[in-house]
Amino acid sequence: MRTHHCAPVAILLLVVGAAGTPAFSQPVPVDPPKEDKTAATEKKRHSLTGDIRAHRNFTSKFLSGSRTFHVYLPPGYGAAENARRRYPALYLQDGQNVFDGATSFIPGQEWHVDETAETLIKAGLIEPLIIVAIENGGAERINEYTPTYRADVMGGAGGKGDKYGDFLIGELKPFIDATYRTRPDAENTGIGGSSLGALISINLALKRPDIFHRVAVVSPSVWWDEKYIVRQVRGLTEKPPFRVWLDIGSEEGYQSLPEARLLRDALISEGWRLNRDLSYREAEGMGHNEAAWALRVEPILRFLYPPRK
Repeated sequence: MRTHHCAPVAILLLVVGAAGTPAFSQPVPVDPPKEDKTAATEKKRHSLTGDIRAHRNFTSKFLSGSRTFHVYLPPGYGAAENARRRYPALYLQDGQNVFDGATSFIPGQEWHVDETAETLIKAGLIEPLIIVAIENGGAERINEYTPTYRADVMGGAGGKGDKYGDFLIGELKPFIDATYRTRPDAENTGIGGSSLGALISINLALKRPDIFHRVAVVSPSVWWDEKYIVRQVRGLTEKPPFRVWLDIGSEEGYQSLPEARLLRDALISEGWRLNRDLSYREAEGMGHNEAAWALRVEPILRFLYPPRK
């Protein structure tokens, strides 16, 4: 993994800009294994592959606390011959689980998005892309990843999804577009996640199709607020022009499978075409966990980011 730093000018512009502009630290390499008696254990725990840059202490006027996110850059990004090349971007929620087993919710269980992307890009099976893994807000996760408030959940929870969207669209994405060579238009911008991360991803895409045209909805929490997301889809007055990957594992719980099918049918009823701009998969024998989702990363990337012709 190479070590890089943002240009000082870009840092100055964001730190001293208008009131409320997010401040952040320079991108730094993920902490390497310590050179002591624990080194062998540390090496087993960290599982990063490729050019990944860490950004910490990114503050927001919309969310409490600072945030950490990691940016995966495709092979060849730093090559002289690609100096003018720009890349599509994918924003993934629950970033702790995306690249590194050392930071994942269940230690050692992660999505292996970096390894999968590296392999597919080098094989020419997907378009080279930038992937932004946004760590969740810990105790605030359920609030920020849900579009509505529920008094009957955990004594009252949810409803900060719009604020999270303001952070992602109004603060994080402009920073990424200014710092890295993205293609910032909607056609080249994707969003995705699993569980509640999937819920907020499709919710934001439905609200802001001018920003997102590629959406990964992995094991979504359709149950939230009496299937709010299904009502949101059915309430559309016009079909947004984005592609949707939707999946569910057969062993995720009694209601998960029929609820995912309900969301699939709602999307189809609003104009999405199965196997064209909607891919729906049921993963036989798979539960609700990172190990199961890691097995679906390849088809997700191949559907949302096929090679350019």
